[in-house]
Amino acid sequence: MTQFKSPIRKAIFPVAGLGTRFLPATKAMPKEMLTINDRPLIQHVFEEAKEAGIEEFIFVTGRQKEMLEEHFDYQPELEQTLESRGKTDMLKAVRDLEIPAGKLFLTRQPKPLGLGHAIWCASKLIGNEPFAVLLPDVLMRGKTGCLKQMVSVYNETGGNVIALEEVPEDETYKYGIIEPGHDSQNRVEIKGLVEKPKKGTAPSRLSVVGRYILQPEVFDHLSAFERGAGNEIQLTDSMAKLIGKQPFTGMRFDGKSYDCGSRTGFIEANLVYGAHDPEIGEHIKAMVKAMAAQL
Repeated sequence: MTQFKSPIRKAIFPVAGLGTRFLPATKAMPKEMLTINDRPLIQHVFEEAKEAGIEEFIFVTGRQKEMLEEHFDYQPELEQTLESRGKTDMLKAVRDLEIPAGKLFLTRQPKPLGLGHAIWCASKLIGNEPFAVLLPDVLMRGKTGCLKQMVSVYNETGGNVIALEEVPEDETYKYGIIEPGHDSQNRVEIKGLVEKPKKGTAPSRLSVVGRYILQPEVFDHLSAFERGAGNEIQLTDSMAKLIGKQPFTGMRFDGKSYDCGSRTGFIEANLVYGAHDPEIGEHIKAMVKAMAAQL
């Protein structure tokens, strides 16, 4: 008999970070509102979650993050202006990003104690359901959204599913790295997890890249507030304690990730997303070629 798997209805977006690597641009503006091509980071990730069937959106915020909420709110003056000017395409774009009433939830992370702590801050809003986590400063570009790919895997395997991407061996110390088991096509059995292993000690080159489907039992371990790498409460450490107790599957993402938390990754993402924009893509490609010839 097929085991029932609870649907993934809720997603957590940790948006409490200070964005110090982008100062002074982020002095008064959340880093998640920095623009990649024609829309802010948070909107790209929201659209990925919406495509995957997410119904409730939980923002774990910090100080001076009100702009995030405003971005997804109903703005009648703007809509009336666009409608009166006949700008139907822009009007549709604005309406498409509105989160319906009762579907956007905010909770605060009062101190920057790590990703694991940020996820724990949303535990009361998640309850006893499986849920997704999307890191807004990591964009995942593919023909099908990363979370939608993961939901497809989850519907077959149940348990926990995390997105994976190979990184160079000399960069494994920067990431959460898995210890792989059985490896078949785009799925990898996860036998262990280690956050930012010391150089030369990583169990593989498969890194965790900012997309998770998790069971609510992870909160039992997060609530212990144990400190890990960087003296922070790490999500990876609590996930590792579920291995062997629940199904734990890694999914090789069919696409490419862009670390927009770094300046170089942010610029790369802008070029790639701009190059694929039907309105300006050809101009961007020509510009990049011309610049490359001059450098």
